[in-house]
Amino acid sequence: MNHPKTLFNDFEMQFEDAPAYIIRAPGRVNLLGEHTDYNDGFVLPMAIDRVVWIAFHPREDQQVNIYAINFDERLSFSLDHLEKDAGWMEYIKGVANALITENFPLKGWDGVMVGDVPVGAGLSSSAAVEIAATRAFSLASGWEWDPRRMAQVGQRAEIEWVGVNSGIMDQMVSAAAIAGHALFLDTRSLEYEHVPLPKDVAVVVMDTSTRRGLVSSAYNTRREECEQAAEILGVKALRDADLEALIEKKNEMSEFVFRRAKHVISENQRVLDAIAAFQKDDIKTVGRLFNESHHSLRDDFEVTNDALNWIVEIAQSQLGCFGARMTGAGFGGAAIALVDEKAVGEFKKAVEEGYKQKSGMDAVIYICEASAGVSVEKI
Repeated sequence: MNHPKTLFNDFEMQFEDAPAYIIRAPGRVNLLGEHTDYNDGFVLPMAIDRVVWIAFHPREDQQVNIYAINFDERLSFSLDHLEKDAGWMEYIKGVANALITENFPLKGWDGVMVGDVPVGAGLSSSAAVEIAATRAFSLASGWEWDPRRMAQVGQRAEIEWVGVNSGIMDQMVSAAAIAGHALFLDTRSLEYEHVPLPKDVAVVVMDTSTRRGLVSSAYNTRREECEQAAEILGVKALRDADLEALIEKKNEMSEFVFRRAKHVISENQRVLDAIAAFQKDDIKTVGRLFNESHHSLRDDFEVTNDALNWIVEIAQSQLGCFGARMTGAGFGGAAIALVDEKAVGEFKKAVEEGYKQKSGMDAVIYICEASAGVSVEKI
């Protein structure tokens, strides 16, 4: 496990001891299936080689002490007395609260955390923290860790403690991915399968350097609009609807609600079509589906911004780019492109220059590999 050397040094400085375990939990990028997860739909994310590390040592009491290297901040809380506050520690407190609510016995631990998942770029730094924390609690407290169950715990922490009405995709891929593969997830049943990715195609994440605050953004509004559409269509969730039924009921819903539902229904189909295309090594079709997804997110779901639209258009115009789209919740953050591996250098340079010229901002480009989900090293 290739962890940062600073982890050991910082742990010894903070706690005058050596860690017992090192946990690694990845962020993720979503290839296809945007805003489908809270509609019981299909998603196709992959774990990325940008991760959160926690080096920790179990305690015998109820105290949790964590030093976050990225913020140069040490915070503590007691499992006997959880109180809401603000900041990075809330994701770990939220996990503890969800585990206590679900009757998992918990013990405390001393930990040092560091990560290189960009915060706010739509690459799920929060889910990586949540999944790493569930793993730490399981090891400190002596119960078996199950990826599906712990993904649900992470989601519960996000909804009930942090206040974001999140789907389960981010936590699930951080918990269950394998290297070299995307994770095809049915968010209703939580059944999943691993989809091999082509070796000669690079997954390029393009961070626009614009940020969104999910709690205060229109994310929750979009979710309400989707629920309204499902109710009018007489289905449990938009996963159960098709475009024909939607068009039939168009006059019974507002234009906004119709377009939100149209995006979700068509996006679910794009995920299924992409899996079939990946299995045939038909990367051109996957690229076309990427482009269609972005248009749908821009025009029907309305969750892009100027920066996302500019960077996607610049990417799509480059030789060697099969397709590009915004990724994540939207309203800022990152876009993703599938690029011929031989063209990656030129692609990166052209996107950086083109985006700077158009927006006046710097794009941060990450060439990502599909990594494995959470893992543990015993020291």
